[in-house]
Amino acid sequence: MSQSFDDFDLNPALNRALAEMGFTRPTTIQQMVLEPALDGRDILASAPTGTGKTAAFLLPAMQHLLDFPRRKPGPCRMLILTPTRELALQVSAHARALAVHTHLSIETIIGGVSHEEQLPALTKTTDIVVATPGRLLEYIEKEEFESHDIEVLVLDEADRMLDMGFIKDVNRIVAEARYRKHTMLFSATLEGAGLEKFASEILKDPVELHAEPPRSERRPITQWVHLADDAAHKLALLIHILKDPQTQKAIVFVKTRERLAELLRIARLKKAASLLASSEKTISEITYEVGFTSPSYFTKCYKEYFGESPTDFLKRRG
Repeated sequence: MSQSFDDFDLNPALNRALAEMGFTRPTTIQQMVLEPALDGRDILASAPTGTGKTAAFLLPAMQHLLDFPRRKPGPCRMLILTPTRELALQVSAHARALAVHTHLSIETIIGGVSHEEQLPALTKTTDIVVATPGRLLEYIEKEEFESHDIEVLVLDEADRMLDMGFIKDVNRIVAEARYRKHTMLFSATLEGAGLEKFASEILKDPVELHAEPPRSERRPITQWVHLADDAAHKLALLIHILKDPQTQKAIVFVKTRERLAELLRIARLKKAASLLASSEKTISEITYEVGFTSPSYFTKCYKEYFGESPTDFLKRRG
């Protein structure tokens, strides 16, 4: 197998971006996918999360778009479907990093974002769109998203999309992109009759690839268990962990929306208390800085949690 990205004769702009991102050698899944994908073969591939699947489908697709530039403005030429908005945002960020030295434009269509914010993906000339199935189908049904110019279709984490019940939506979108030239399906596993049937219906004579990367390519995961005495102690532990400088990114799972709202409110109140004690900002300034939209509501919440109003605290502080 090839040991360098230089062996694949990629566009110099892509090689430059790879070098700037610190990537000099392709991972196992990238080595397996790049050659057949660059030849235009449909791909059916499985590999564990965190082993370079995203670049494995982005690089050959971007190479195609650069080799055959569009002749006139128009809708997207490459569509990437992901099961979640978080993954869509990750893929979009990766795509922009790889395309930084090219003219390729990347847009995202996901739930939880206003129609106005997604207008560029619907109205401007766009090369690559990364989308979640449900939101994209809304725009297709409203005839706001044009699918006929799609040349490359990628389904990332297809097993999760099927598990989450997106099969009908994905089938509709695949049918809309019927003029595509190249389809790639990536999954953590290729097992299961549902996935096999789905793949057989959308792929044409695919190259089937199963990557078992060495441990050096897998992200190490360290797991910790923190035992709490009670709810207050648990919250204190959580805040301590989140404030740790080594905690650069975090996801906190909670049981209910109400618990989420409670944690957010407490975190904002504790930040407000810190600002009241250490800064000369007014109560109104602190209200908006920590995320409250009403000084009166902030005062009410603060008094309920700390047993005194912000004004009383400032008087006591002197």
